[in-house]
Amino acid sequence: MNSDKDPIVAIATAPGRGGIGIVRVSGTDLSPVIAAVLGGRALAPRHATYCDFVDAHGATLDQGIALHFPAPHSYTGEDVLELQGHGGPVVLRVLVSRCLEAGRPIGVRLAEPGEFTRRAYLNDRLDLAQAEAVADLIDASTETAARSAARSLAGDFSRAIHGLTEQLTELRALVEATLDFPEEEIDFLERADAAGRLHRVRAALDEVLQRARQGAVLRAGLHVVLVGAPNVGKSSLLNTLAGEEAAIVTAVPGTTRDRIVRQVEVGGLPLDIIDTAGLRETSDEVETIGIDRTLAEIERADVVLHLVDAADPSADAEVLERVSRRTGRGVPLLTVINKIDLTGEVPAVDGATIRLSALTGRGLDLLRAELYRLAGWDRTTGGENVYLARERHLQALHQARDHLEAASAHAERRDAVLDLFAEELRLAQNELAAITGEFSADDLLGVIFSRFCIGK
Repeated sequence: MNSDKDPIVAIATAPGRGGIGIVRVSGTDLSPVIAAVLGGRALAPRHATYCDFVDAHGATLDQGIALHFPAPHSYTGEDVLELQGHGGPVVLRVLVSRCLEAGRPIGVRLAEPGEFTRRAYLNDRLDLAQAEAVADLIDASTETAARSAARSLAGDFSRAIHGLTEQLTELRALVEATLDFPEEEIDFLERADAAGRLHRVRAALDEVLQRARQGAVLRAGLHVVLVGAPNVGKSSLLNTLAGEEAAIVTAVPGTTRDRIVRQVEVGGLPLDIIDTAGLRETSDEVETIGIDRTLAEIERADVVLHLVDAADPSADAEVLERVSRRTGRGVPLLTVINKIDLTGEVPAVDGATIRLSALTGRGLDLLRAELYRLAGWDRTTGGENVYLARERHLQALHQARDHLEAASAHAERRDAVLDLFAEELRLAQNELAAITGEFSADDLLGVIFSRFCIGK
């Protein structure tokens, strides 16, 4: 099995050709690799050195910049060597092979996905939430998501979690000190203001949870599926929201035969909008496949927009029945009465029904506001104050809140059992510690870092 102590090497730049490519090596002592690949040339720590990268016979493989970051002042906390050469895939593979050859005496091997960042975590260069933020920053699909990931990488989310943990630590210390000296017969819950302290911790946790919920939406986006009969304006609505001609719009029924996906950012909220084939009876084999895919998309939706022609809103009763059967698991279903520009109606919202014109854009602000509401999105902040949270973060925060609620229930009892009170506080603290990795199982780490790209 591979060890976390093995020296590792990988290409650190994206696949394909580019002006510059980077090969990264990390390990306890990289002097044999440095001497061999650079032909005996020494490197000053953290200084860029232009030099030749040579093979075992001294022939030049490439020319570029070499950087040496001695431990512990490096990304991984180990010695790190970066070779910045030309960005051709063949050149980079040759450099990796050369590093493996030169590092054979010290056991250099190819890095696994996420292994550089995993070592940064294991060597206390990053906590687990920051390490996950590295992947989130790479995968960010909107500017708002990238900014939020950068803040998490800088430690904003971790500091919020540490703040909660510190408050719980102080409260636990008071409780457990009282458990150790019961003969003093003091009313701990009143004199130490345990209930007040606990209330403040719960309020702070609720604020972090709210910001994390918003961040989860920002990270994953809202999966919005457009459904309806042919020619009700689904493709027109997609084009208007996307700000481009993402879908072909014609008067011919069945123009859209397969799903079309576009990611749109609306006020900082990312939307994955899926235009689907019109639902109708058809003998066309290709269109039938498209309709089957439409029904499958409905089951994966976060929100379903059922578009109806304003000129004949009752004609979609059969479509609505088919859609409703697929949204039975509680997915919000909004009815969008489209083409009000042809009927002279004004934009309006009536419960789960919105009247608008996809062609002119009138009423789109009402639709956006309803999508904000369904996502729980605070459009006043535009995502600037959220934590780009993952599902495991939300679960840990919810479980921590449940333990604090249980602790409050114990505190409110006149015959409060302090042992139970203290235990609920301990369990809440463990849940928070799991977010930053102070309390994490090895299998969880394996799942998290296996989803990283190789070289990061």
